[in-house]
Amino acid sequence: MTQTDKHAEIDSHSGMHTTGHEWDGIKELNTPLPRWWLNILYATMVWAFFYCIAYPAVPLIQSFTPGVLGWSSRQGVNEDLEKLRAQRAPIVAALSNASLQDIEQNPQLRTFAIAQGKAAFGDNCAPCHGAGGGGAKGYPNLNDDDWLWGGSLDQISETIHHGVRAADDDLTRVGAMPAFGREGVLTAKQISDVADYVRSLSKLALPAGADLAAGAAVFEENCASCHGEKGQGNQDMGAPNLADAIWLYGSDKSIIVEGLTNGRGGVMPAWTGRLDETTIKALTVYVHTLGGGR
Repeated sequence: MTQTDKHAEIDSHSGMHTTGHEWDGIKELNTPLPRWWLNILYATMVWAFFYCIAYPAVPLIQSFTPGVLGWSSRQGVNEDLEKLRAQRAPIVAALSNASLQDIEQNPQLRTFAIAQGKAAFGDNCAPCHGAGGGGAKGYPNLNDDDWLWGGSLDQISETIHHGVRAADDDLTRVGAMPAFGREGVLTAKQISDVADYVRSLSKLALPAGADLAAGAAVFEENCASCHGEKGQGNQDMGAPNLADAIWLYGSDKSIIVEGLTNGRGGVMPAWTGRLDETTIKALTVYVHTLGGGR
């Protein structure tokens, strides 16, 4: 049978012509694509050809074809951003010239500041403090009312501007817990005793035989100068309140012992120079509204 004869063959089951292709006794039916589908395919090919001429499309060694229309998506984004900046310019100027207290008293400015601050927080702060400011181990929760360096508008602004133990040497907030064990200030037993005492301040369960009197003596001599006589903290030094149920690194005794032994001293960047003043102002207002602002 010739190839022509094969094409002329009609399948007995379907009544359709075959293509002449046969494998293992199975013959391929001649079922071409619908004409309307092929027409659409050809039209898209023609469209793609003219699109490559009109718009940037073909990559070159170090650039790309610009297209006869001279348009690019980047240019379009820049134009949209310029329009947005022009639209926002009056309220941005008002925000820039207003004090933090004035922003709090002006509903329109406050709403705008919160929106802009939320965007800045997501871009710059969320990697450490979480998308909603909930914090993580070693990174403060900004939704509660427990503040290491104070929760007023001015205090939050200062912390954002100059950071904590940051490169802004003259103005950054400074405060760190010494490595009492590593530096040989306290023995292992003294560290264990004071860890029990610290846990007792927030009414946590203690092991049998805990010597709270000895721990209190160690605390008074080594810790009270920063954390206060009753362990309620000192925001001027960034010393946390030890008498509540909020723990930055965790309340397990092993974690407290590790901190007393090796010290603590997290770092927050100074955002002055990284963010403009208006953005820092908006960020301050946003953080203040997360739940614990004072």
